[in-house]
Amino acid sequence: MSVINPADSLERQNEKLLQITRALMRKVEQKNEQSGAAYAQFERAALLEVQVRERTIDLERTLDLLQESNARLEVANRETAIARENLTEAIETISEGFALFDPGDRLVLFNSRFCRDLSDIVPQLREGLTFDAYVSLVSGSRVLSLPPGQSPEGWARQRTGRHRDDHVVFNVSLIHDRWLQVSEHRTARGGTVILQTDVTNIIRLERQERQKVRDEQAQILRATLDHLDQGVCIFDRDRKLIGWNRRMDRLLDLPPRDAALGRSFVVLLELLNRQLTFHDSFDSRMLIDWAMQEGGRQPIAFEVTGTDQQVLSIFAQEMPDRGFVISFTDVSAERAAARALSEMNEMLERRVQSRTHELGIALSEAERANASKSRFVAAASHDLLQPLSAAKLFISALSDQVAGPDQRGIVEKAETALSSVEQIIEALLDISRLDAHRPTFDIQPVALAAVLGPLRDELTPVAEAKGIDLRFVDCGLSVRSDPGYLRRIVQNLVSNAVRYTQTGRVLVGVRRRGGVAQLQVWDTGPGIAETDQEAIFQEFRRLSVHRAEHSLGLGLAIVERACKSLGHRLGLSSSVGRGSLFRVDLPIVEGGQAPQTQEQDHADAANLTRRGDVVFLVENDDTLANALTLMMESWGAEVIHAVNGEEAMKLLDDIDLRPDALVVDYQLGEGMSGLDLIEQIRARYGDIPARLISANRGLDLERACRELNVTVLPKPIDKKGLFAFLNGPHRAD
Repeated sequence: MSVINPADSLERQNEKLLQITRALMRKVEQKNEQSGAAYAQFERAALLEVQVRERTIDLERTLDLLQESNARLEVANRETAIARENLTEAIETISEGFALFDPGDRLVLFNSRFCRDLSDIVPQLREGLTFDAYVSLVSGSRVLSLPPGQSPEGWARQRTGRHRDDHVVFNVSLIHDRWLQVSEHRTARGGTVILQTDVTNIIRLERQERQKVRDEQAQILRATLDHLDQGVCIFDRDRKLIGWNRRMDRLLDLPPRDAALGRSFVVLLELLNRQLTFHDSFDSRMLIDWAMQEGGRQPIAFEVTGTDQQVLSIFAQEMPDRGFVISFTDVSAERAAARALSEMNEMLERRVQSRTHELGIALSEAERANASKSRFVAAASHDLLQPLSAAKLFISALSDQVAGPDQRGIVEKAETALSSVEQIIEALLDISRLDAHRPTFDIQPVALAAVLGPLRDELTPVAEAKGIDLRFVDCGLSVRSDPGYLRRIVQNLVSNAVRYTQTGRVLVGVRRRGGVAQLQVWDTGPGIAETDQEAIFQEFRRLSVHRAEHSLGLGLAIVERACKSLGHRLGLSSSVGRGSLFRVDLPIVEGGQAPQTQEQDHADAANLTRRGDVVFLVENDDTLANALTLMMESWGAEVIHAVNGEEAMKLLDDIDLRPDALVVDYQLGEGMSGLDLIEQIRARYGDIPARLISANRGLDLERACRELNVTVLPKPIDKKGLFAFLNGPHRAD
């Protein structure tokens, strides 16, 4: 344990060591001859002296260090004092008020300009003042001009709340229209620097500039409003009139004393009520209720009638400052025009109704006329086809009996003439059916090979007779169309090409283009000028017809109408002198196989295989009946003839004989039809093979025949078709 307390000062430690040394020296000098303790004490004294000397050296070194530290501290204090004086002088030189609060929100430093404008609190500013106390002093200052409705305590809470931000700038209003800008910044150590700047002149200048801009804008707004064709009046949030334009003066015709600035909206409306009449269910009370709302007004629009029947359209809308603006538009001319237009519309509606009624009558008459025409064409065709069929059958029978070449040539010419008449009648029937209001079609998958193959066999001899090279390109596609009309379309196009081509060739083929099969008919004929390419599809129009050709000009008309009704796109490309190309787009049927039309090669035969078969013929036309009887008997058949259904059933009752085949006309006059007769005969005798003779090509008849398993033998009757029926295996028919 040391005898020196390290906590003592160096002077105190030195004093203690000197006292110890003197005491030891006294002990040594005392003589004690009787014991050896003296020498021991001397040794201890010498040892203590060495220790004292070492400690003294340490103390001297410590004193030197202390003096050096004191010197440095004195220099630092001098420098700190100089720096503080410099900082004080520096913050005194700036034009703003300056204050520094430490991280504990205590005032550390401020200059003389700080709170100078708040003269009543300057004496209370001191170092160590807390920030809350500073805010409390400012909020209670008589120089502070608080906003309306705000208390000093509220201002203090708001100011303290802003103190939490790292950086904030705001303006403080003082009395006598003075303004102080306060800028508060957070230091790196968490302290706060506050700068106060007098911005009175800036705010006053800005206020003057704003007032100047407002005045200029007011002048521009006034000029703009005065140039509007609408009357405009503006009310502030207190519903006081603050502006209007000249147009409003002219529209409302108010005396100057009534339309004065500051006039209440309610008072002004009461004055206007004397000259305005509200329309519909809107009235002045509803307008007042709208104006009395404290905000959130929805725009409204209504109309009133003023003096001299002047109609005003009024639109009212709220402004952002909770005032509102009302506009007045003179719509008298528009309303008068609307009334005139309404009257005109009513008159036009009456005229349209009258004209519609007249058109309805005309349409009904046209439909009746069209139906009458269709019935006439059908009846005329039937009446024409009856003797035509008889003539063809008589000539066919005659051709089998004529042996001389001259007589056979005459017979062939007669057959050709009758075929031409047949083609004309068929064309007229086609045009009649396509002109019907709703032509009926039997749309089904059709194999193009089944259409092109027979036409190739039919038209090749005609082309060869003219020296024309007619070629058909084989096609395995199936399309969706009406098989009968599709055959007629292709037949007319190819026949036309052969007819008008004098030299060269005609090519018929099909190109696949996506889901469409494009049927193409090429020829090397004279070609068609572009100006005539629409005319050729009209009835009875023929261009540069060769003398040797006989045609009514119905073929292309039938093609155009059939394609249009079936939805098949028809195209034509042609150049004069280079030929023509006709195109028909047909929808392809994917997958299933279309039914193939079986064409049987009926060779001219003199006799039936089964001679003596009983054929029951029911035909009310004597000429046709005689021709058919002569034809079938020449083949070896036994023919029983009846005129109508009733006679046929009575005759069968009388002879009690089951016929081997039935050949029955569809139209048998009054009474049952040919189909009804076939159904009754089959009900009695079983499923007897039958053919129905008819000039009717309608789908209704075709469906009815299909239900009874009866095939139509169209007029004029084809000799080969009739022979094939009678010579065929009846039981399998």
